[in-house]
Amino acid sequence: MLRLISLVVLAWAGGFAAFTATLPRPAGEELQTEAVVVLTGGAGRIDRGIQVLRDGWARQLFVSGVDHEVKPHEFAVQYKVRSAVMACCVTLGFEATDTRSNATEVAAWLRAQGIHSVRLVTSDWHMRRAEMELRRVAPRGVEIVEDAVATRPTRRTLFMEYNKLIARFVLGALGG
Repeated sequence: MLRLISLVVLAWAGGFAAFTATLPRPAGEELQTEAVVVLTGGAGRIDRGIQVLRDGWARQLFVSGVDHEVKPHEFAVQYKVRSAVMACCVTLGFEATDTRSNATEVAAWLRAQGIHSVRLVTSDWHMRRAEMELRRVAPRGVEIVEDAVATRPTRRTLFMEYNKLIARFVLGALGG
């Protein structure tokens, strides 16, 4: 039994080391997708999504998990988005409150818009779990391009996220 526990601890520690050493990176500029999706909750995420839209790397922007108090006009002013661009190309999602509900909200939007390729923008430490959650509920055949916002996460943030990733992987494997 002690050997089994030691093996599990070693596997966890090795996995954690790999997780922290290989955080996802921003996607290349040459990659075009139909849309860019931003999961709120971290610095630089919305700015990255707007940059992708402005630079023409995607035609539509969906921001998931926007606070109910935020009005589209306030969003446009804060992020310097012209009203014509807001009207044609930016959708704010107000239903999500966590990573799983972000994925559900995004998947519904992808279906409604008939989107087949999307850049997923979130923090580097959050990307693996966010992509896993989205892949579980996204329409079949949707290409998901990881476009991570580089951060300087604390050890605590990495520890918590790694354990959440493992827990969701296990629960997903068990059908949950």
